[in-house]
Amino acid sequence: MPARRYATLDVFTQTALAGNPLAVVLDAEGLDEAAMQAIAGEFNLSETVFVLPPAESRHRARLRIFTPTQELAFAGHPTVGTAVLLALGDQRAEVADAVAFGLEEQVGVVPCVVEAGEGRGRARFRLPRLPESWGEEPDATALAGALGLSPSEIGFARHRPSRYSAGTPFHLVPVRNLDALGRARASAASLTEALGPGAKVFLYTGETGDPAHDFRARMFAPAAGIAEDPATGGAVAAFAGALIQFEPLGGGTHDLRIAQGIEMGRPSEILLQLTIEDGALRAAEIGGSAVLVSEGVLHL
Repeated sequence: MPARRYATLDVFTQTALAGNPLAVVLDAEGLDEAAMQAIAGEFNLSETVFVLPPAESRHRARLRIFTPTQELAFAGHPTVGTAVLLALGDQRAEVADAVAFGLEEQVGVVPCVVEAGEGRGRARFRLPRLPESWGEEPDATALAGALGLSPSEIGFARHRPSRYSAGTPFHLVPVRNLDALGRARASAASLTEALGPGAKVFLYTGETGDPAHDFRARMFAPAAGIAEDPATGGAVAAFAGALIQFEPLGGGTHDLRIAQGIEMGRPSEILLQLTIEDGALRAAEIGGSAVLVSEGVLHL
């Protein structure tokens, strides 16, 4: 019976037992899709990554990413956490210089830059696909009913509900304030009725309660086996599209910090950098920290 190494990390945090937990299965060659899905269900975290040899030797690895119920073409916290883990394995140094490599995901090659050492690190990656609108604006009244809020609590300033994808589609829902964000609730049934099957909903507000953060967010995807996610890099990648649509951002580089997971007791911080030229988004990067929590072997 082969022994396959695995590790778990907490991602988008500098502190263990915060942020978003991630499982990474190394030595994943020989596992078929059904086995990967079953293992992801066994870990029962928001995502589990399987590391495979790259299709092109100049890249570091090929990744497959699974929630407890489905495979994803792209996700942010698996990319950050796996990049940090691979850099730690490559270097095994107390302090490491920054390293750069590409990770192959279904969405495309994701360029990463990582600084890692002493069981932790920081990674940032450039989006291989910029966010695109994938549908008409969701109905605010239906959204409010699905989330247990009043229609007047949907939206703030210029922000209205929108739909964007940078590889994984999300419904992006601005809410009026922290009180509304904290009271929001969602079930697979309520989201399916309002938005259709498989809906992933990213709620956000400009009221953060902390001047270090620009936005605060929550993410619900119960149909994907994720009742609520502590930190969702793929949603923040999609959120870049809403920012271009609704925020009066000028040309140049903009660095934003998004807090998530606070209502779950898993505080997380996601870094988003936007490069805007001539009123259009030209590039975007997601970044954050990750901490190694455990290492072990799967006898599968």
